[in-house]
Amino acid sequence: MNDKDSDASVSRREFVGSAIAGSMATVLPVRAQSPDEPVALVKCTLTINGQQQQVQVDPRVTLLDLLREHLHLTGTKKGCDHGQCGACTVLLNGKRINSCLTLAVMHDGDQVTTIEGLANGYNLHPMQAAFIEHDGFQCGYCTPGQICSAVALLDELKAGAPSVVTPNLQDVGPIEITDDEIRERMSGNICRCGAYPNIVAAVRAVERGRNA
Repeated sequence: MNDKDSDASVSRREFVGSAIAGSMATVLPVRAQSPDEPVALVKCTLTINGQQQQVQVDPRVTLLDLLREHLHLTGTKKGCDHGQCGACTVLLNGKRINSCLTLAVMHDGDQVTTIEGLANGYNLHPMQAAFIEHDGFQCGYCTPGQICSAVALLDELKAGAPSVVTPNLQDVGPIEITDDEIRERMSGNICRCGAYPNIVAAVRAVERGRNA
């Protein structure tokens, strides 16, 4: 190896060393929080089922845990806690979301509707009534999320929001509701009891009632 190759080799080593040192300088200041160290609570205001709620919440708390553990609205279920089963579906400003995947503090000023907020007193929401009429549930654990998702589904179809099975994506306006559309749009909500045909029938029944 000549001097020129040696100088180049040293330069490469110096470059790699500098890069590692720079990355460590970026990583090292990040300190894991001690379990005993108090967490600063964050104040936020949400309108939940038509009622304004002011809460002081740990910024790490999910919307799901706020609803269940802090506000005792246990209709919304915790299933997988990873956004894969849909049991925790609620309506946020009229659109469905998985409440386990979002932090409560992100929704200051937003409106949240849970399964408890769909009925009007003792009068069931049409989707709730349809699920009962068509046996759209068995164990019932996934049902709150299924119903919230189905309510939002019909609004999405009315607004013309397409899915992967929509025949013509260029159409603007209400989309024809088919069993394929319902199944595709409800695919994020898992029913371990297998009540899928009855769920589809319930959604179709509410859609027919809207168009009557």
